[in-house]
Formats: sequence, C-alpha cells, structure tokens
Amino acid sequence: MTDITSLTAAEIAASIKDGTVTAEAVTRAFLARIDELEPTIHAFLHIDAEGALATAREVDAARAAGETLGSLAGVPIAIKDIVVTKGMPTTAASKMLENWVPPYDATITERIRAARMPILGKTNLDEFAMGSSTEYSAFGPTRNPWDTARIPGGSGGGSAAAVAARMAPLAIGTDTGGSIRQPGAVTGTVGAKPTYGGTSRYGLVAFSSSLDTPGPVARTMLDAALLHEIIAGHDPRDSTSIPQAVPPVVAAVEQGLTGDLSGLRLGLVTEFEVGEGAEPGVIAAYRDGVETLAKLGADIVEVSCPHFQYALPAYYLIAPSECSSNLARFDGVRYGLRVGDNGERSLEEVMASTREAGFGAEVKRRIILGTYALSSGYVDEYYGQAQKVRTLITRDFEAAFGRVDALISPTTPFVAFEFGARTGDPYLMYLADLYTIPSNLYGGPAVSVPVGLSDGLPAGLQVMAPTMRDDVAYRVAAALESTQTPLLADQAPDPAKGA
Repeated sequence: MTDITSLTAAEIAASIKDGTVTAEAVTRAFLARIDELEPTIHAFLHIDAEGALATAREVDAARAAGETLGSLAGVPIAIKDIVVTKGMPTTAASKMLENWVPPYDATITERIRAARMPILGKTNLDEFAMGSSTEYSAFGPTRNPWDTARIPGGSGGGSAAAVAARMAPLAIGTDTGGSIRQPGAVTGTVGAKPTYGGTSRYGLVAFSSSLDTPGPVARTMLDAALLHEIIAGHDPRDSTSIPQAVPPVVAAVEQGLTGDLSGLRLGLVTEFEVGEGAEPGVIAAYRDGVETLAKLGADIVEVSCPHFQYALPAYYLIAPSECSSNLARFDGVRYGLRVGDNGERSLEEVMASTREAGFGAEVKRRIILGTYALSSGYVDEYYGQAQKVRTLITRDFEAAFGRVDALISPTTPFVAFEFGARTGDPYLMYLADLYTIPSNLYGGPAVSVPVGLSDGLPAGLQVMAPTMRDDVAYRVAAALESTQTPLLADQAPDPAKGA
C-alpha cells in the first residue's frame, strides 16, 4: 500500500473524494510522521492533533452525507507561526509572544478552515520573520531534511522543512524579502509569493507592511496552485488587498504541465547571471533549467534591470524602518511579555526591560537600524532615498515586462549552508535574499521551483511575473516541473531512515 505521506496534496484530495482513504486516516498518518521526525527536524512550534482530527472527521461525515467537497477538503496543512490562529498559540517564534493565544483568526486561517483543511499546527521561523536561516527562532532552529546539519532557509524554514520531510503535504509561509521562495529553493520544495495584495495580510503579525505577502509552500506546482486559489482574493479588512479576481493559477499549471511554452518570451536578468557570492553548482543548475525552458518552446532573451543591484541595500533600509514602527506595539503594556513590573519601577523602565528580554539579537539589530533610518535629520537621506530606489526598481520591472512575459533567475546564490556559517556576519546572511528581494520591492508574483542539485543539495529557479499575472509564473514553473522525473522532492533523503 502506498504511504499516504508520499502522495501529493492533489492525490490525497482525490483519494478522499472517491473514498479510497478517509480524511481521518490521512491526518493520522501525517501526525504519526510528525511524532517520528519532530525531535530531529523541529519544524513545529505547536501541534494541534485534536483540532486537526476533529476537522478530518467533519470532512468524512460530509462525504458520507453526499456533500460536495472542496478542492483540498481533508488535506492537512501547517501554518507559519506568524499567521494568527484563534485558540491556538501564535508566537512569531519570539519570547515576546511566547504565551499569546489570539482571540481571532487571520483571513487566511479563516479561508483554510472554510476549505475544511485540518490544521496540523504552527511552524517555526526566524523571530518575527527576520532572518534567512530559521536560526533566529527563540525556540531553536529547524533542520533541513536533506542534511540535518544545514539550515532549511528562512524565515519560513519550518514550513518548508515540514513539507520537504513529508510532515505536511502543504504549508503556509509569508514572504517579505524571499521567505517563502528561499526556503523552497534550499529544501527542494515549491514556494510561491503571490502578487502583493493578492492574499490578505489581515491577521499577520506585521514585519514590513508594504512587503509582507502570505503564500503557499508545496511539493508540486499543482498543489501550490490549489492552495493559492483557496487563500487568495479580496479582503475588505486589508486596505492593501486588491479588489480583482484571483488569477487562474490552477488552469495555468495544467497548461504548463503539457510542457509547451510556445509563444512565451522569458527574460534572463543580466545583472543576476553571475551574482555576488553565487556558487558555480547553483548557476550550472539554473542554466540547465534555462536550456530546458528553451527546449519547451520559450523564447529566451537577455534583459537588463540595472537598478536590481541596489535592491539589497534599499530593502535593508525600508524593511527595518517598517519593522521599527510595527514592533513598537510590543511594549509590555497591552499584551505579550511583561518584565520587571514590581510595582516600584516606572512604565518606561518596564517597557525597556520587556523589550530587552523579549527580542532576540537580529530583531534588535533591525529595530535599531530602522529607528536610525527614520530619525530626524536622516529620514530623507536614508529611508527616502531607499524609496526612490524602489521606484527605479519598479520601473525596471515595468520596462522588462514590456519586452517579456516573465523574468527568470536563480532563487538563491547558494545551497543550504551549515548552521553557524553566516550568523557571525549579517551581510553574508542577507545575501541569501539577493535574487528574491526585487520582486518584493516591485510587488509582483514570483515562484521558486526546484531545478536540480548542486553538490547533492537542492537549487531553485525563480520565475517573476507582472502584478496580478501570477498565472504566468505558475505556467512557466509548471512546465519546468513537467520535465523532472522523478520530482526533486521525491529524491530527498528520508530522515526517518537516517539517510
């Protein structure tokens, strides 16, 4: 009998609908897998077995009653622990929110519940989503199933590792500068950042409000597209939500899986051809992917985006500035951690003690950087200049999309590195987002799809498309996936077997 956890989300959904397997049996299989691997991988911060099984039983009862099931009904999912979940802890992997249980659901959580998807639990991340390796979690790092001595990417390493290790068939991540795509690349999974505003930010613990974008983590493009269509769509509670129809990403994947890209023109970003610190094996895998796309009928041309080279420094002024503002709410007064309140200390002293104890080193670094960039006398020189660069990067994208349907690049400059290899040098850590940050500054969709191996570890190819043309990115990525036999996700060593 086929191991349930080796099936894709689409296959699981089909099996539940035709009665081959019950939703409860599926959920129990993934919970057993979590029990087995969690001590090694540490992908989860909270596991809700009881709640997941209750949802699964509801799906089975609905099927027995003859109800029509949704596209992913009964398919379990894990949610990054920066997405608010009613009655379930939401910590943002920070001591500041260690014991916080929200009284409401994020819009994405509501839509997942409405789709009758059992929520397995909340996944680990870099604290407040600030990091590229999941080493900055206040509750310990997550490990990469391909090599447990290496990082699973960040900030959403827990979601990517859970899917890669088959502890969950699907997961939710959030992408501020690459935090869905970069973990996808280094774990051999699919990571999709929708158009900014295409998925609701209501109920996210905010890091950088003009950049944060929730999206799917999956093993296949079809699985990602099915989840995308469930969580996306206009939300009146989010002022940045786009009041347009959800792009037809499932249909685009089905078209892409035919392996025909005739009529599409794809642009190679000249500035990314040999990026700073890029590993030869990653570049080689990417170039093989480009060659494959050409064989599938795509017209490949070079496109210059001259201001992309300034994306990294611009991002690390804009994002910390917004984080400095957003994290001001964690003061020990309203909710969350409160330290040093002995009845004798002033409010200012309690606030200072709380923030000192509650925030980790990377969060403090970014708050300090952002506060400085916004301070009197410097806001125009730093934050203002960064926003001007953001405008130039947006113009680069718009000019490029006047010539091509999508842009392609490596997802990351390097494969998963060993723990501790970059924590001593923030700049080296920030380079992990070198290729992903531009699409966040622009706001368009971007997908990372596995493209091959470099020294036995996964590498990813990134597809970037115009705003609200998520379907184009999905089609191109699905076409590349159609040439992979077996899927890279199926080649991962199984941590349960010690291999």
